[in-house]
Amino acid sequence: MKLKTRKDYVVRRHLRVRRKVSGTAERPRLCVHVSNKHMRVQFVDDVKSRTLAAVSTLTPAVRESVKGKNNLAAAKELGTFAGKAAREKGIATVVFDRGGFAYKGRVKAIAEAARAAGLKF
Repeated sequence: MKLKTRKDYVVRRHLRVRRKVSGTAERPRLCVHVSNKHMRVQFVDDVKSRTLAAVSTLTPAVRESVKGKNNLAAAKELGTFAGKAAREKGIATVVFDRGGFAYKGRVKAIAEAARAAGLKF
C-alpha cells in the first residue's frame, strides 16, 4: 500500500519506534508529540498503561512563558518544564520516544532541555 500523506509516514515511523521502546514504572517512556500549533510531553508507564506526568504548551505555566509561540525557544522551555515535572514525580531516568518525528529541531531541543533539567536517557 502506497502511503499518501506526511502523517501516514509519521504514523509508520512511530509504530516502528514503539516496537523497540517501552516504559516501566522505574524507567517510563518520555513521549514527544509536535504539531503545527502545540507540543506535548508525557511520561508513560506501559506496563500499567498509565500516564505518570504530562506537560504541554497548553499547560498554564508553560503557556505564560512561551506566549503562544511554537518554535525552538518554546521547545526548550517545554523540555525544562518536563524535567521539573518528572523530578516532582520522582522520575530520574526515562526512555525517549520521539513519536515518529525526526530527531532534529523542536524534538531535539525538548530532549536536550530535559537532559539539562536532570533527566537521564
